[in-house]
Amino acid sequence: MSDSVRLWCLRHAESDNVVNGVAGAVPLAQLTPAGRAQAVAAGVTLAAEPIAKVYTSTALRARQTGQLLGSTEVRTMPGLVEVGIGAAEGSTDPAIRQRTADVLHTWVVLGDLDEQVADGETGHDVLARMTTAFDTLAATHAGETVAVVGHVASLTVVLALLCGLGAVSGVRRCGMPSRS
Repeated sequence: MSDSVRLWCLRHAESDNVVNGVAGAVPLAQLTPAGRAQAVAAGVTLAAEPIAKVYTSTALRARQTGQLLGSTEVRTMPGLVEVGIGAAEGSTDPAIRQRTADVLHTWVVLGDLDEQVADGETGHDVLARMTTAFDTLAATHAGETVAVVGHVASLTVVLALLCGLGAVSGVRRCGMPSRS
């Protein structure tokens, strides 16, 4: 077996905050009935995988998704939370949601990690905490398979780096060549 960890990265299933257009990390938003069905279906898809543990963000919807994946042990990992947007947290203003999408685009596609929504996290902040979380998983589960249930923005930033996608991949990581 390889010394590297094999990761299954999943965004939480459909949740109230997404359906209701609420921006931010929204830690207490729960899964919708459709989201519960999505999580169960994901568990069926992953059933044949030798998943040692499931790690989720501390957000309720991520924990619910992880629990519905099956009987594998589920642990929360604070570093996997969604991007914090500071004073704009919980907003239903379409302009805030658009700004959030624009900032994610700026981080991943343009490679400018200095941007942020309101007084929230910069891309540097998100990338640092997510990379630390993934490094911890790699060190803890060498040669194993784990599932990670997180959030679209924070997972996109770290996976763009680790998988060599977008401008963020200009940072040298995991033996991948740097792209200029």
